[in-house]
Amino acid sequence: MFRYAFTHRHAFNLRHAFTLRHAFVSALLLASAHLYAAESSVDIETAAKVYQDAAVREQVRASLGSMPEHIRQLFSADARAHLSEQQLALVTAAAERGFRIDVFEAPALSALAANLDPVTVKKTEAFLATDLGRRMVAADVATATLEEAKIDKIMNGEITAPSTPQRDLLFDKLERATRSTESTVQIFLSMGKAVAIGTAVGAGRDPAAVEEDARKSGDASRAGLEQNMREPLRRYLAYGYRDMSDSDLKHLLAFLQSPAGKRYVSAYIASMGAGFDAMGKRCGEQLGESLRELAQAQQSAVTLNPPPLIAAPSPANPPDPATPADPSK
Repeated sequence: MFRYAFTHRHAFNLRHAFTLRHAFVSALLLASAHLYAAESSVDIETAAKVYQDAAVREQVRASLGSMPEHIRQLFSADARAHLSEQQLALVTAAAERGFRIDVFEAPALSALAANLDPVTVKKTEAFLATDLGRRMVAADVATATLEEAKIDKIMNGEITAPSTPQRDLLFDKLERATRSTESTVQIFLSMGKAVAIGTAVGAGRDPAAVEEDARKSGDASRAGLEQNMREPLRRYLAYGYRDMSDSDLKHLLAFLQSPAGKRYVSAYIASMGAGFDAMGKRCGEQLGESLRELAQAQQSAVTLNPPPLIAAPSPANPPDPATPADPSK
């Protein structure tokens, strides 16, 4: 429903070191800081109708095409990893298999259904059917499908929409009502953890230590991430809704601050979190398995065919998923 979920077509650093360009993954990264307990859920078909009317699929799909290259760049830039070209090719292939709409949708729809209730669905559908609701969704889709270079400029403040102090205040309230910064940071960290855990599982390693390390790293970096992301997200909102009047924004804010609006935001965030976690885990599992198989093949080759006059080296341990071993060493 809300475009800010899909502003993150920029790669996230798996070690959680934030830069403006790298923080915004794939048109949309979300998760919930305070999910509302579902008093009564709805069925998948009902959730799918809301999902369709909010054009979620179009927005998420727009974010996925650039993910493999972004993930490869991040692994390539990791000074601790020293990945070979062969290993980086495995990173790209794993991201291609993991970050797909079919991997996203099943868990996303299940989470959406579990966190909605009939009253919220009725009021949300009524809002989406209004002229303002339809224009909001159209703006969401249009912004989600912008070229990445333009999104960069919008978030950096190089491209701006005309504004006034009153309008700036409305966008500040809108950003906070949707919890866009907090939820974006949460999913940013959660998806990175999912990739790390998936990599450990795929490599046949105990994921518990990896999960704990990711949790500590996330806790340490959360405040800085939120501080760096809040203003770029507000700029993105302002640009995306630049054609809406102040009256339109007030009506949108009124819906978001209503009980049904708050419940819908929480359900939507839970849905995005579940979908992106699933994609991150799938990517990690594929990568961990591929790196393990590559390491085993290289160890066999070295053991069976040692260079003349040089004893065959002892087989190395499988690479740590966070810092794959350089096969040349």
